[in-house]
Amino acid sequence: MAAENGTKEENALPPPLSAKFKESFAFVTIKDRLPVILSKVADTVHRKKNNLGAELGNEKAEDLKGIAGEISKLRYEIQTDKDVVALEDTRGDVDIWNEVLKNLTKQNNNQPPRWFSAAWLYLECYMYRRIQQSVELSKYMNEYDVFEDQKKNAYVTSVPAIQTLLTYLLTSVENIPVDSNKLQPLFSQLIQVALWGNKCDLSISASMENSQTSCILDQLHSLEPFILLNHTQQLWNHLQKTGKCRIDIVLDNAGFELITDLCLAEFLLSSNMASEIHFHGKAFPWFVSDVTSDDFLWTLESLASTNNLALSRFGTKWQQRIQDGTWVLHFDKFWTTPYVFEEMKSKCLTLHSELSKASLIIFKGDLNYRKLVGDLNWDTTVSFERSLQGFHPAPLVSLRALKCDVVVGLKPGQGEETKVKDESWMINGNWSVICFCDKQLK
Repeated sequence: MAAENGTKEENALPPPLSAKFKESFAFVTIKDRLPVILSKVADTVHRKKNNLGAELGNEKAEDLKGIAGEISKLRYEIQTDKDVVALEDTRGDVDIWNEVLKNLTKQNNNQPPRWFSAAWLYLECYMYRRIQQSVELSKYMNEYDVFEDQKKNAYVTSVPAIQTLLTYLLTSVENIPVDSNKLQPLFSQLIQVALWGNKCDLSISASMENSQTSCILDQLHSLEPFILLNHTQQLWNHLQKTGKCRIDIVLDNAGFELITDLCLAEFLLSSNMASEIHFHGKAFPWFVSDVTSDDFLWTLESLASTNNLALSRFGTKWQQRIQDGTWVLHFDKFWTTPYVFEEMKSKCLTLHSELSKASLIIFKGDLNYRKLVGDLNWDTTVSFERSLQGFHPAPLVSLRALKCDVVVGLKPGQGEETKVKDESWMINGNWSVICFCDKQLK
């Protein structure tokens, strides 16, 4: 956008990330990563059909065959850069998706968006919605989670690390310091545990195994230099002012990362920094490993049913927290739309109003960060507040391991210095940010 005098407006927005930029991670994602994810999903569905065909019955086996066929068709559409097509199932969000497609087509001289030229965020979200459509259109398997086995396997392979973490948490919450000077280091530690738990992401690893097998607590000191922006002190100061309050956590991945989020939530309640924790997950399987209602409840049941003291105690305690209302679960359909968060107030006022009841919103992970900053090609030195484009239902913090080529809030030269150390610093999940914002910029 240009001003009338021909100079560039100070508030002009950068373009969205897109595969049309051949040197970008978006291009690599559309060209390579998404087809690999779809191939793995199709293989998983075929394997389920072949292994359980007799047990499932002919009708369900045929449904699985149809789901795999639809997923293979979608893979072909991506690889051959076909037009994005309208959704056809009866899920309650179909009109939202088809209206977005209609508007994008209108903005593009009545040409439908295509895979190697449209906005990456929209296309990647659309792919997962199309996977869900393949399930929704089946007659007998319409509640099937095509990512379930991968998510459960990631949890199981992380159990040794989970045992170490929960054993430590058990000791910590039984001996919560009264002195804030002694409490703050524990707070900082669990914030960093939740931060680095975000490295375990099955979508960024193209749905290959990506679990936590070592003790994350032992790694925190060596990982600290890899936090490019660390607002933990500001976050602590904010929570000291709010007193016992409601805190919302917008979840990312199931498996080990979810455990780290639950640990943080337990600490915030046990230390009386929070009175209630509201969790926000996905309404259907999303980005391979994102937390759904089934994932959340399965995790608690898995913990509660083990013979490990720490795991069973917290599993039972956390199930009780849901019963007594100190933990509240939400699964709003907004989180599985292509909308960025600055659109939330106009597109889903009820969710925006719900979030505004919190004294702090913790956004976990890369996708939530991308939606916070609009998935735009921001200069790395633009402030986090500016990139939010007015989105501020409540004070918020993003805990994110970098897995795509957008990041804001860095010092001049910091991005360049980091690239010298690590060519793939923006996309490999080895670098992170803790970004806090307690003010709104229009």
